[in-house]
Amino acid sequence: MQLRYGFRLYPQPAQRVALAQAFGCARVVFNDAVRAREDARAAGKPFPKAAELSQKLITQAKRTAERAWLGGVSAVVLQQSLRDAEAAHRNFIASLKGERKGPKLGAPKFKSRKDRKQSIRFTANARWSITPAGRLNLPKIGEVRVRWSRPLPVAPSSVTVIKDASGRYFASFVIDTDPAADLERMPRADQSIGIDLGLTHFAVLSDGTKIDSPRFLRRAEKKLKKAQRELSRKQRGSKNREKARLKVARAHAQVADVRREFHHQLSTKLIRENQAVAVEDLAVKGLARTRLAKSVHDAGWSQFVNMLAYKAARYGRTFVRIGRFEPTSQVCSACGHNDGPKPLDVREWTCSACGTVHDRDHNAAINVKQAAGLAVTACGAQVRPEPVLAQRDEAGSHGSPSDARAA
Repeated sequence: MQLRYGFRLYPQPAQRVALAQAFGCARVVFNDAVRAREDARAAGKPFPKAAELSQKLITQAKRTAERAWLGGVSAVVLQQSLRDAEAAHRNFIASLKGERKGPKLGAPKFKSRKDRKQSIRFTANARWSITPAGRLNLPKIGEVRVRWSRPLPVAPSSVTVIKDASGRYFASFVIDTDPAADLERMPRADQSIGIDLGLTHFAVLSDGTKIDSPRFLRRAEKKLKKAQRELSRKQRGSKNREKARLKVARAHAQVADVRREFHHQLSTKLIRENQAVAVEDLAVKGLARTRLAKSVHDAGWSQFVNMLAYKAARYGRTFVRIGRFEPTSQVCSACGHNDGPKPLDVREWTCSACGTVHDRDHNAAINVKQAAGLAVTACGAQVRPEPVLAQRDEAGSHGSPSDARAA
């Protein structure tokens, strides 16, 4: 499995200038490649091959007066930008033909120098290295100071230098993990868990554990509101407006960082303690169009579920997504009776068939685990699903997308 390890970079002023030049050259090559294909399509000609574009847009362009400055950066950066344009075009064609899963993709667009996020990539043949002093040595940029938060497990195959909207620089290393070493790192577990995601509590587990929702965005709203008000009062194009914009971007970046850290810690804990994990596939895009939109985005369910999925695959755990139309909030986990839809303000309910009093979220988490059929042995191997009572009225239990639970 390939993973990315990200670290903060602190380039010197001269290195920031060199990086800005590299970002600009990579952007120009990308735009030239997109324009070449657009011109070929308009003229009814076949699309130029990657080798032809490399010869024309990089090798020959460096010899012209208009593009002579392309020689001031590493050629690998330009080649990787060309490959990015090729990959974007290839994904667009595959999406048109229906060969690519997921939402439809549009044609590659031109990059702007005003884009807040910039990136360049160095592969192994760029001869970048990590010095004995722990600095990142990049061609035609120099040795950049890195803040190492943890050691790299193996030698990386490539590094991407990123500048985000808040003006911070990061190095993202691509590494190939060792499956055997990953399995040894994770202790054996004999438990399985079902997770019900919500807003009142971020997650409720099938064992009754309730994890409070941190609400990072809500807690930072006062600070964000003040920074945004200051930005709106600055004159467009002024240096003070750029300073105010950076202040807003840094405030948002801080919220995103603490949310990501919370998701990492919780997902790692759940994967470490359980051999199998089940979660409901929520309709996040649909919920984000309701009055709960801000709270849904603040929770970041999709990011959390994706972390669970890749960590389970890395450490040999079982991860199951159950369908979003499974009536987990309607079915009694004790007897299997379906009591029908319930408004979001109903946090507890009594089963009309067996009289069991249910906490809405805890009952849903148990149903998520039962619907996934999770059962593990003491040695961690998955066996046949646990016995589940037959559910009544199953044929009419599927609701509309609006019935997807938000809490």
